[in-house]
Amino acid sequence: MRRVQPAAPDPISCPSPNHGPRRGGALPDMIILHYTAMASAEAALERLCDPQAEVSAHYLIGADGRLWQMVPEASRAWHAGAGAWGACRDVNSRSIGIELDNNGETPFAAAQMAVLERLLQEIMGRWRIPPERVLAHSDIAPGRKCDPGPKFDWRRLACQKLSVWPQSASDRLVRADEDAGALLTLIGYTADAPIEARLSAFRGRFRPAAAAAAGPPELADLALMADLAHRYPVDGSSRSA
Repeated sequence: MRRVQPAAPDPISCPSPNHGPRRGGALPDMIILHYTAMASAEAALERLCDPQAEVSAHYLIGADGRLWQMVPEASRAWHAGAGAWGACRDVNSRSIGIELDNNGETPFAAAQMAVLERLLQEIMGRWRIPPERVLAHSDIAPGRKCDPGPKFDWRRLACQKLSVWPQSASDRLVRADEDAGALLTLIGYTADAPIEARLSAFRGRFRPAAAAAAGPPELADLALMADLAHRYPVDGSSRSA
C-alpha cells in the first residue's frame, strides 16, 4: 500500500509560453524526470520560460524544495523531444515533465526529494498513472540523454510505489544468450536506438554502480531485465498511442 505523503507545497506560478494542446486528445499516462544541469534553479526557470529556447516542463523543483509550475498539466509541455517509450512516439502529448535542479554529479537534496515524492503521489492519483510509467529522460531517449543520472535514487521512489525496481532474479533461470534487445523492447526502451545505448540507459537507472561499464550485457543485467519485462511489459500498461 502506498504511503500517504503530506501534500506538496502550492507551486509558485511562473507561466511559460512554450506549450500547446495535447495531440489527438491524449491524456498524460507517463511522468518524465529530468535534471536541469544549470547553475541554479533560477537559471533553469529563465530558460524554461524563454520563448526562444522552445523548451519547457510542467514543474521545476529546486534543491531547497521550492516548487514552480510553468505549464498546466492538461497542456503539452516541450520536455521530451523525440523521445519514445514502447509504441508511443509523441511522449510530450502523453506525459508530465518534472525538472530537478541538479548538475547530475551530486546526490539529489533531501528537501527536493521530499517535494518530488509528494508531487508524484498527487499527479499519479489525478491521472491514474502507474508506478512503471514514472520514467527517466534517459529511458525515453537512450544515447541522447542521461538524466536524471546514476545519482538519482530510484529505489527510494520504488519503495513508496512511486516507481519500480527490479526484484532479485536468483530464482529465475536466465541464459547467457538471452536476447537483451528483446527484453529491453518489452520493458519499453525503443528498438530504434542501438542496443549499446539502451543498455547504458538501463544500467544508469537500475545498476548505477555499473553505469559506466562497457561491453555486452552481463547475467546481472539480463536477470533484472527479465524480471521487469515479466512484471511490467510496456504494452500491458500503456494506453493506446
